[in-house]
Amino acid sequence: MMNRKIIHVDMDAFFASVEQRDDVSLRGKPIAVGFDGPRGVVSTASYEARRYGVRSAMSMAKAKRLCPELVVVPSHYEHYKEVSRCVHDIFREYTDIIEPLSLDEAFLDVTENKSGAELATDIAREIRCKIRDRLALTASAGVSYNKFLAKVASEVRKPDGMFVIHPDKAMDFIAGMRIEDFWGVGPKTARQMHRMGIFTGMQLRQCSLRHLTEVFGKQGAVYYDFARGIDLRPVESMRIRKSVGCEHTLEEDISRRSAVVIELYHVVTELVERLGHTGFEGCTLTLKVKFHDFEQITRSATQKKILKSKNDILPLAKMLMGQVEYSSLRSIRLIGLSVSNPPTHERRGVWVEGELDFK
Repeated sequence: MMNRKIIHVDMDAFFASVEQRDDVSLRGKPIAVGFDGPRGVVSTASYEARRYGVRSAMSMAKAKRLCPELVVVPSHYEHYKEVSRCVHDIFREYTDIIEPLSLDEAFLDVTENKSGAELATDIAREIRCKIRDRLALTASAGVSYNKFLAKVASEVRKPDGMFVIHPDKAMDFIAGMRIEDFWGVGPKTARQMHRMGIFTGMQLRQCSLRHLTEVFGKQGAVYYDFARGIDLRPVESMRIRKSVGCEHTLEEDISRRSAVVIELYHVVTELVERLGHTGFEGCTLTLKVKFHDFEQITRSATQKKILKSKNDILPLAKMLMGQVEYSSLRSIRLIGLSVSNPPTHERRGVWVEGELDFK
C-alpha cells in the first residue's frame, strides 16, 4: 500500500484561532476557550497561552495560575462547526474520500483526486493556502502513504507548516521517533514501554510481536506494525461514531467518598465538553472503574432522553457509582465515563457528501 497518498490536515488552535480572527482585541493575547468557572476546563488554548504551559483539557483554575494574563473566551460551538464546514468545502475540491476526526482535523485520500495532481504535497500546499486566503486561518498538514505516518507528519512543523514522510525515508524516520510520539501511545503506555526499555521507534521495532501482544493485547500488533511503517486502514468517508467517552487515571488511588465524588465531577465535566465538541448524542451512560489491583468493572444505565448536559449526566453517574463497592482496601485508580446508544429514530454521526452530522 506504499502507493497511497494520504494527507492529514490539522487546524492550528482552531477554536482559539477563530475567536482571535473574529475579535481583533484578542489577537496576540494568551486566550483559552472554555467555561470560566471553578470547575471550568480549557477546550483550546491559543499559541500565546501554550507558551505558558496552558493546554487543552486542563482545569481553567490551573491555566490561570500558569498564565495570570489569560483571557477566557466562552465557546461558540455552532460557529466553529460552520467554519469547519467551510474547511471541508475546500477539501471536497480535491477529494470526496474524507475522514473527519473532529471539527479541526481530517484525513484525505488523494491517491485519485479531482485536480489531477500527481503529488499529494501540491494538494496539501494548495489546501493550506486556500484555508488561509478564504478563512484567514492556518492549518498544518502531514503527507505520507498511510494514516499513521500522515498523522505523525502533521505534528512535525506545527503550527502553519507541512511535512512529508516519503516511503523511502519512513523506516529511518520511525526509528528516530520518541515512543511518546507514536499515535495511540498515551502517558501510561509510554511509561510501561519505558519499563520495557523501549524509548524509540527503533527499540520498538526490535521487540517481538509475541511479546508486544502479551503485554498490550491486540494493540500490541498495531505497535508492531507502526514500528515498521505499516498501517493498512483506509481513509473512511463513512464513519459512524458509537460512543464518546473519557477516563482519568488518578495520580494516587482514592477511597474516600468525597474524593471519589470530586473526581467523578471532573470526569463528567470533561465528558460534557467532549459531547459538545463532537455533537454526539446518546441515551446510555457507562461508568468504568479500575481498582488498585487493576480489577475493572462497568455499570450502565439507559435513559429515554439524550444525555448531553451536566444536569443530565452527573446524577446518573453518581447513581452508577453508588453501585460500586470500594474502600481503603479496594481503592480506585481509574474512573471513566462514556455515552453511547444513539437515538434509533434517525441516522447520526455519519459523514456524507456535502454534509457532516458531527458526532
